[in-house]
Amino acid sequence: MNTTKVNDFQEIISGRRSIRHYDPTVKISKEEMTEILEEATLAPSSVNMQPWRFLVIDSPEGKATLAPLAKFNQSQVETSSAMIAVFGDLNNFEYGEEIYSKAVELGYMPQEIKDMQMGKLQSHFATLDPTVNRETVLIDGGLVSMQFMLAARAHGYDTCPIGGYEKDQIAEAFGMDKNRYVPVMLISIGKAATTGYNSVRLPLEKVAQWR
Repeated sequence: MNTTKVNDFQEIISGRRSIRHYDPTVKISKEEMTEILEEATLAPSSVNMQPWRFLVIDSPEGKATLAPLAKFNQSQVETSSAMIAVFGDLNNFEYGEEIYSKAVELGYMPQEIKDMQMGKLQSHFATLDPTVNRETVLIDGGLVSMQFMLAARAHGYDTCPIGGYEKDQIAEAFGMDKNRYVPVMLISIGKAATTGYNSVRLPLEKVAQWR
């Protein structure tokens, strides 16, 4: 089954639904999933450290490992093309040198600015409060998760963000260091088998102020 890409931003944001039942015959190739993830990673992050890490769970074995950890979301696990486990890497500064050196190589910043920035960041991360670090990677993980869902819809797929799963077990279940990788959310992705539900949004005057 082929999906049709969408290039209408209004349709992408207004047509998005949280889908719980997917067409199990629709598979997403590794190449297309890579493209969706790359588009998601254009999201902003604190000091551009990009702390998001993705676990793409699309094999029968992977889904069997995930199923007992997502007890209330079995339909998504069983019928989706894939389940994406989004984590925040608490040691994200390990990639700082690589990120900023590449920026110099591409001409995005001069070497002296990179050296100055890296010096400041070295001091920042050396004294960073662990609670603040955790909060930051969760915020950045939320940003990339939303962008992933919008990118998926642009590719013709549907998604559902999931927060109800065994967050204290998921990293270890897949051989990851639970002290380093903080669970952000699960996202199911596939081709909707149902249309999903319309949902109410509060009027803007209740959620926004002008001063």
